[in-house]
Amino acid sequence: MKKITKVYTRRGDEGMTSLVGGQRVSKASVRLESYGTVDELSAHLGLLAAFLPEGEDKVMVQRIQNNLFNICSNLATDQEQTPLYPSAHLPEGEIQLLEQEVDNIMGLLPEKQGFVLPGGTREAAQAHVCRTVCRRAERRIVELSETALVSSEVLQYVNRLSDYLFVLSKKLNFIAGCSEKLWQNACE
Repeated sequence: MKKITKVYTRRGDEGMTSLVGGQRVSKASVRLESYGTVDELSAHLGLLAAFLPEGEDKVMVQRIQNNLFNICSNLATDQEQTPLYPSAHLPEGEIQLLEQEVDNIMGLLPEKQGFVLPGGTREAAQAHVCRTVCRRAERRIVELSETALVSSEVLQYVNRLSDYLFVLSKKLNFIAGCSEKLWQNACE
């Protein structure tokens, strides 16, 4: 791996940046907003991982962070001008793995009806923050897909990921013995 010797280039000082392939675009473009939000999600997942004890949940969160780098590479490529690098694809089976994890967690949890207020333990609350940032990333990616080619696996993965983060938050609260708070609809 090559050592990074310089962090700044001054090439972005006027609000432009380069995509994979070298095309220059505005830093305010929907493409940058989409992969910037995925990067933000990865940072929030890093905080969640820092809160988690060693074990399968932490391993899964770190695996997801690696997958999000692939997704950022995918979104940073204008596929109409530049072919995707192999690193811009998700490894085989990652969407199915998220689905399997969701199903496994749901099998552990007692059934509760109603809308859950985000919160509970520090870890569960952070998983909820990750979920909401994931949903925003999904909205940005969908917006990008309305004007540019976006790989279907990216949309599928991010959609499943928000489901996983929701059930992970429930699992973390359940394991800690922390009762979730349900929305109390004033009209009931």
